[in-house]
Amino acid sequence: MAQTIEVKGKDGKAAGKVEVGAKLAEASASQSTLHRAIVAEEANKRQGTQKAKTRSEVRGGGKKPYKQKKTGNARQGTIRAPHYAHGGMALAVAPRDYDKKVNKKERRAAILTAFAAHLEAGNVTVIDALTFAEPKTKQAHEVLKAHGLSDVRRVLVVLPAYDAATFKSFRNIPNVTVRTAPSATQDDKAQAFSARDALIAHKILIAKEALAKIEEVWAK
Repeated sequence: MAQTIEVKGKDGKAAGKVEVGAKLAEASASQSTLHRAIVAEEANKRQGTQKAKTRSEVRGGGKKPYKQKKTGNARQGTIRAPHYAHGGMALAVAPRDYDKKVNKKERRAAILTAFAAHLEAGNVTVIDALTFAEPKTKQAHEVLKAHGLSDVRRVLVVLPAYDAATFKSFRNIPNVTVRTAPSATQDDKAQAFSARDALIAHKILIAKEALAKIEEVWAK
């Protein structure tokens, strides 16, 4: 069933209404789908460049530290064994690829489910326009304050497209994450919000045009 949401202006006053389609408002995916999408996203952010040396890679230790017998000590072959200081590491970590694949249908279902949960809980604020002529953190603070979001621990701001002035206005506010709505021709600087972005947010501030793009691209 479609859902009607009030649209507000930058000053926090009512500026109309918008209808959210049933495919978005009633989106529902299994917990396992959400789990896979978020685990994959977090894994894909890992660089996988960690490296430690094994005993064969540590420099030195070519000479036997002392003779095999008649010393009263345990036999040793190299001072680069793991139990020696400055020795190699046992089962040393090596560079690896942590990437996990999630198909597009599952990923979109996870995002829509997370967003729909916020819609149902009343955590989504739709604003008629969210752009600034120049980068001004003060203006961004005023918008958040007008919508009662200035003291919220984590706010997800969703723009219809990447806008440098608006992005820079919000980026210095520690409790705000700025993302964009999906687009068929995604800008290199733009980053559409993910299931994780939506799930960890306590409130979502989204431009009216961005909401329309979500329905057009992800909930068609």
